[in-house]
Amino acid sequence: MKVAIVHYWLVGMRGGEKVVEVLCDLYPEADIFTLVCDPAAISEKLKRHRITTSFLQKLGGVRHYQKMLPLMPYALESFDLTGYDLIISSESGPAKGIIPGPDSTHICYCHSPMRYIWDLYPQYRSAAGSLTRALMSLTAPSLRQWDVSTSHRVDHFIANSAYVARRIEKYYRRTSHVVNPPVDLARFEPVDAPGDYYLCAGQITPYKKVEIAVEACTRMGRRLVVIGSGAGPALRQLAGPTVEFLGAVDDATMAHHFAHCKALLFPGVEDFGIVPLEVMASGRPVIAYAKGGALETVVEGSTGLFFAEQTTEAMVDVIGHFEAVASSFRSEVAHSHAATFDTVVFRARMAELIGSLVATPPRLAT
Repeated sequence: MKVAIVHYWLVGMRGGEKVVEVLCDLYPEADIFTLVCDPAAISEKLKRHRITTSFLQKLGGVRHYQKMLPLMPYALESFDLTGYDLIISSESGPAKGIIPGPDSTHICYCHSPMRYIWDLYPQYRSAAGSLTRALMSLTAPSLRQWDVSTSHRVDHFIANSAYVARRIEKYYRRTSHVVNPPVDLARFEPVDAPGDYYLCAGQITPYKKVEIAVEACTRMGRRLVVIGSGAGPALRQLAGPTVEFLGAVDDATMAHHFAHCKALLFPGVEDFGIVPLEVMASGRPVIAYAKGGALETVVEGSTGLFFAEQTTEAMVDVIGHFEAVASSFRSEVAHSHAATFDTVVFRARMAELIGSLVATPPRLAT
């Protein structure tokens, strides 16, 4: 088959790009189409493929792509995918909006419908400046209409979690297969003696609610290490002397803290959440808000604990409970559980599922 892989943008190597890498393993001759690409920021594996970018690349897209959302539908529809038998779109930003050929099979691996025009639209809008808010108000309705209409260009959806599958059903009225994304667990190993601090890790954005962990640890006098870019003045003002902000760190430093923390504090709602699995692969438990993808990865009482309300008080309570039962958590149990999400598992499941879907006529949306 002639295969095309469509990804929203290639400006780093995060979870979405790791999925594209595995798709490249499955289809080593595939061509990649993306809105913008920064070659210095992607892996050698991706650069071995022919990468076609959109006209946004020439408009300074690598630096300003996030400001070009209203132009992205036009950019995606400008790609010529004539002659491709199989098109796999990797969707979180707009990617499924390409125009497939009449004889092609279009499979969309959906990390999430675009959260900044759907469920997180109020949060993104309130955090924006006045000019951006006005622009969002003008463009969001038409972008939602385009997003829904382009869901009918997809023959089969694969969601990265059951939580995302429910949102696909909610916004697009389409059913999905569920295949959890790959986690490169070979980089993580448990250690004999963890440290005396809690951890928050990942890019700091409003929906991740890092302030809940900061306030809870400040109130309790517990050490907290916060890793990730985006910690603004307001968040830092909440922090007491026991909270340390490290900013962005390299992979080795991140892996060290995964293995040496008491537990990961995970107060946000993620579509799936790679970081909790990486921490579990490092032998440490996860304390998570009981919603979203964490419900599909953390096992209550075995690899972590949940708290039911997204409040500082609830986190204070669950940290107290964790400290009373911390000795019952076993690093080998967490590591073994994380291994069921390894890249090898993802690759095998995707190969089998795509093979069956290509042989199956598409199910028309109702």
